[in-house]
Amino acid sequence: MNVGILAQRGNSRAAYLADELRGRLREGDVAVHVDTETAATLDIAGTPVEEFDATDLVVSIGGDGTFLYAARGAGRTPILGVNLGEVGFLNAVGPDDAVEAVMDEVAAFREDGDVVAREVPRIAASGDGWTEDPAMNEVTVTGSRRGHGGGVGVEVRVDGSLYTGGHADGVLVATPTGSTAYNLSEGGPLVHPSVGGLVVNEMVPESGMPPLVVAPDVEVTVSLTGEAEAVVVSDGRTRRFVDPPTEVTVAAADEPVRLAGPTSDFFEALGKLD
Repeated sequence: MNVGILAQRGNSRAAYLADELRGRLREGDVAVHVDTETAATLDIAGTPVEEFDATDLVVSIGGDGTFLYAARGAGRTPILGVNLGEVGFLNAVGPDDAVEAVMDEVAAFREDGDVVAREVPRIAASGDGWTEDPAMNEVTVTGSRRGHGGGVGVEVRVDGSLYTGGHADGVLVATPTGSTAYNLSEGGPLVHPSVGGLVVNEMVPESGMPPLVVAPDVEVTVSLTGEAEAVVVSDGRTRRFVDPPTEVTVAAADEPVRLAGPTSDFFEALGKLD
């Protein structure tokens, strides 16, 4: 079995736990791959996260941001999230239980030949000749500058039907997972993970409609008007600048993320948002 370990950058506690976990896995005759930055901290050979899709299980140690980064390289490999005290909607395992939880997954893999995992949807933005990396949380389409004198002209359609339009800082499309992140800070609704759907949320519109929850298999099209440059951002990481007039389509990605281990308590995690 092959296990990839990714620890939160600049977090000595995460690196220490990664080293402890690495030792236990190697004692159990498991091949271990540690991300390059953590490996440098531990003075061992590292593996780029982009190659973690060749492993059987990925362990993400840190917060939701670390998990999102792990998901970009994991492909269809299941990810087990270890929470180091942050909100942790994606990380259900505490640090004290991390080694046992991972070893349980190893034992199950050796017995069944696979890791039991549940699927979490992702979305992807596309345009004329391009498609961005899938996002677990949200895709935003905004003016290159927000606030007074910034923003962009938009028309938002859901499966071709006009929903809203006008001038706004931008438009945000979020998954249920992402409803607790950027979407929440923009006044969007919380969506329980058991609810299949996407949130369409205008960002500071001059006038517009309230946030909308739509079916998970719809296409949301953002038509950009005017002359102001716009930027498409996936999970706050990848950025693509586009020039109006153009259309950006956001829809379910072909490949979901697979989560291993126990399920986090959504309402307990909500309590950490205060």
